Amino acid sequence: MPYRGEGAPLTGGAPVTVPRDAARDAAKQELLNPAYHRHDPSLVQRAMKWVGDRLDDLLTGLGHPLRGGTAGVLLAVVLVLGLLAVLWWRYGTPHRRTRSADTLFTRQGPRTAAEHRAAATAHAAADEWADAVREQMRALVRSLEERTLLDHRPGRTADEAAAEAARVLPEHAAALADAARTFDDIAFGDRAADRAAYLTLADLDRKLQATRPTLAGAAPVPVGGAAA
Repeated sequence: MPYRGEGAPLTGGAPVTVPRDAARDAAKQELLNPAYHRHDPSLVQRAMKWVGDRLDDLLTGLGHPLRGGTAGVLLAVVLVLGLLAVLWWRYGTPHRRTRSADTLFTRQGPRTAAEHRAAATAHAAADEWADAVREQMRALVRSLEERTLLDHRPGRTADEAAAEAARVLPEHAAALADAARTFDDIAFGDRAADRAAYLTLADLDRKLQATRPTLAGAAPVPVGGAAA
């Protein structure tokens, strides 16, 4: 149908003018319909394609034979390596703590169990839970050494102390292993200490003091009690 002027069709009557701006806006609205974009690449796909194209351009400019599909492979390798680097930075090496080097006691010289308990209590009163947990675990192990249930060994780790103590106090084996794990996670890992962790160790310390060791297969007897 012939038109006259700016979008004015000849209909035999007065010309009807359709503004160009309105027509353009209507076309834009139509193109926003999701039905036209169902098969469009995602944002991630577009980003990967852009990086791949830039890498391909770089290799082409350098005259490198690795282009096209190989560039996509290289991009995938780079992305994987980048992800691994981020995970390494965030979480560190899995099981990065070398437990043989995580000694329980410092080199400041021997202290008694009572001294460690007093230090733990002072730290707890100041809400210094990490230090309270460390000192309470040291008090627990030092007490076992003072009772000759463990030998004095400065380089012993919390795990080693728990395993050795479990042989003579088997009914507390699980609690001792948990205590060692708590100490390691707080002293050498990323776990935040809290009042509950300290109180758990203090309670275990009191229970151990009230329990006699198991000898030659006999059942453990609480201190002050009588064997059946």
